[in-house]
Amino acid sequence: MGEGPGRVPVIERTIAERGTTGRKGGIALEVERLPTAGIGIMAYNEGRNIRAILEALITQRTRCCRLSEIVVVASGCTDDTEAIVHSVARRDPRIRLLAQPRREGKARAINLYLRSSETDFRVLASADTLPADDAVEALIRPMVEDPTVGMTGGHVVPVNGDSRFIDHSVHMLWRLHHAIAQHHPKMGEMVAFRNVVNRIPDDSAVDEVSIEAEVQRQGFRLKYVPDAIVRNKGPETISDFLKQRRRIHAGHLAARGMTGYAPATMRLTRVGWVFLADALKRPGRLPWSLGTAALEATGRALGTYDHYVTGRSHAVWEIAVTTKDVEEHR
Repeated sequence: MGEGPGRVPVIERTIAERGTTGRKGGIALEVERLPTAGIGIMAYNEGRNIRAILEALITQRTRCCRLSEIVVVASGCTDDTEAIVHSVARRDPRIRLLAQPRREGKARAINLYLRSSETDFRVLASADTLPADDAVEALIRPMVEDPTVGMTGGHVVPVNGDSRFIDHSVHMLWRLHHAIAQHHPKMGEMVAFRNVVNRIPDDSAVDEVSIEAEVQRQGFRLKYVPDAIVRNKGPETISDFLKQRRRIHAGHLAARGMTGYAPATMRLTRVGWVFLADALKRPGRLPWSLGTAALEATGRALGTYDHYVTGRSHAVWEIAVTTKDVEEHR
């Protein structure tokens, strides 16, 4: 831990067995000792999704690193999440379960994972996502190849339909995130980072932003990876949409107040220009785009109220239940 930008885990290659001319059956075999990567999944009552993401992770195709562990932190689960993890773990010894007796917030669960892991790189994946089979490779490779890159983030693609207003809002939100992140990296849903982050604030409601701030404080760069595809399911109701946007903006304000760091999407002029470009590409849906802007403004206003007026903490947040069926909507 604590490595600086000038250091990076080195890929070492040794010849374990070498064929020789004239020796029948001689085989040249190169064994690689690669940097290790571990994946942390924070789960609270994710029985509907946990098997799917574990299956997606154990079949990851990696060449630049060795995926040595998949850790599920189950926080006060009252469904069959833990039983499913145990079931899949019987087929793959890389999977292990850390169970918290009660739900204490995602940040505390992440800190438990960070304390338990010693891999060269860490990956955090939301339990209600489905990464493509090369997502881990795509996220880790930029850090293996460039010692100045300390954190990478994937490209979130919602599985929602696109026939209703709320579906349009979900897709528009992630299109704007993608457009901004290509020029001003902003992480979300699935991220990877070097083993330089020991912990994040226990009361953080925006774990990716807390990690972004710490990685950059140590002198590393962020890199957005559009090829690292991660599927998720956005809210299906306005109420759930506002829950998420309210909590995220309050978390952004709290992180900025604590560290002085603000994520790329907090700059309204930046978001505004990208929003305008996206809305003009779909003139037939301009009313829905304007409605999405109104929803986002409402979410930010509520988050501002929580942060500055009531001091409400979103560390243990209310679950947006309509976001929990990603596998069924693929």
